[in-house]
Amino acid sequence: MPSLSSTLDLVGERSPEEIIRRLTLDVTRRLDGMLHGDYMGIVPGRGSEPGEARQYAPGDDVRHIDWNVTARMQDPHIRETIADRELETWILVDRSPGMDFGTARCEKRDLALAATAGVGLMTARGANRVGAMILNGSQITTSPPSQGRKNLLSILDRVIRTPRATGSGQADLDLAMRRLGAVAPRRGLIVVISDFMVDPTHWQNSLGALALRHSVLCVELSDPWDLELPRVGLIRFLDPATGAVREVNTGSESTRRLYAEHSAAQKESVRQAIRSAGADHLVMSTERDWLLDLAHHVSGKRRRAEATAGRRTR
Repeated sequence: MPSLSSTLDLVGERSPEEIIRRLTLDVTRRLDGMLHGDYMGIVPGRGSEPGEARQYAPGDDVRHIDWNVTARMQDPHIRETIADRELETWILVDRSPGMDFGTARCEKRDLALAATAGVGLMTARGANRVGAMILNGSQITTSPPSQGRKNLLSILDRVIRTPRATGSGQADLDLAMRRLGAVAPRRGLIVVISDFMVDPTHWQNSLGALALRHSVLCVELSDPWDLELPRVGLIRFLDPATGAVREVNTGSESTRRLYAEHSAAQKESVRQAIRSAGADHLVMSTERDWLLDLAHHVSGKRRRAEATAGRRTR
């Protein structure tokens, strides 16, 4: 069975059905091997439904003290909670022209498909529901939340079949996030998959509004050329959002230095905007094994949640 990286390496040479089949098989096998447990999700925690009361023990969260039981028993008691199992997940997938770029294993559009598959397969279990919004410039295609594997495969099919559309404009993340907030009243998980090349001041407030109600994960897709230019002489660059073409002399040291400085500042502004909005941040690169990045994020979040809840970390 080919590895996941090879699946993306040859993504342009396979049919959409074959790509989705290989992705789902690879993701399922590798995640089941890296993330053990009866319930594999990316929003672990104690939950919100009240459960049984028990005597307070050192290390317990004092916010969980049940004062009514404490008053009756004359001894501190806490109210345990039942972990949430039914989760509604919305995945906002940026498929704007800027995603049709990549210089390593794959293009960002392929990485967006893989990230959607990984998140979807981790959350679309049991009675959980998954919905999606596919953003192409300012055009938004919505798939309402539903249960089952068939629904997830339908979402992946829509992502992979979104056509390339050079000149259709930048991703309107602000519009998509505001619309998502309007159609997702129930508290759940929202995953935003994009390269976040749009000025953060345009979407930061909308992201913060989502994070007030939901658990939000921002998956930032990156390519090595997003960070620095190679020294390969004169190159013609095409802006996929506008169709404009510009020639750049990458042999110039000053040009490459200014590009690297601007790129670093842009990445830092995105990181700060996501952090200040109260969302989680995960970076995936076209040159790395993205599934390892996702697994490390999930396991790290699970350990932090268990430590906060006073349980022994794994």
